[in-house]
Amino acid sequence: MKKVFTTGQVAKICKVAPRTVSKWFDSGRLKGYRIPGSQDRRIPREQLIRFLKEHGMPLGELEEEEWHKVLLIGTEKLFNDRLKDLLPEADDFKFEYANSGFEAGILAGSFHPDTIIMDLSLGRAESIQITANLRKDEAYATTLIVGLASEDEAAPEQLAQYGFNDIFKKPFDLALLGEKIKSIADAKRED
Repeated sequence: MKKVFTTGQVAKICKVAPRTVSKWFDSGRLKGYRIPGSQDRRIPREQLIRFLKEHGMPLGELEEEEWHKVLLIGTEKLFNDRLKDLLPEADDFKFEYANSGFEAGILAGSFHPDTIIMDLSLGRAESIQITANLRKDEAYATTLIVGLASEDEAAPEQLAQYGFNDIFKKPFDLALLGEKIKSIADAKRED
């Protein structure tokens, strides 16, 4: 992930001439700094994103990196709706839904989720298999995988050995799950 951009790179992202970016910079609308001993300008990533959002401009290639993507597998509609209320798109959260292990595998590959929430009512064995398959792939090494266990799940803490980061046993406070995801998303954005 690129941290600093040249005026030429910003121009490409914004689909404008480099001279336009220089004008934004010189007028103080786009914040950044000059390289000591030259007139070259540099724009930090967070300043560029702030500028684009302020002016209602599309984030282009920056958008993918900015979202915290959540894949919900086998979860109920009411749960999905409540979680979307707690983690709105306006706060850079994006959701996808899968109803089977097969669908989950396809979506994980194309959506590249940061967080996966899986309802174990999908089938305990299938949920464990999905998690094990994801953990074999280096791309999902840092993905948060949360299991939602039924209240009659005998030893939910044992599911950690299959690759789950956390298990929430039903009934649970959805706000706690939302806060956990928010804190992980904030930490990722700060990196």
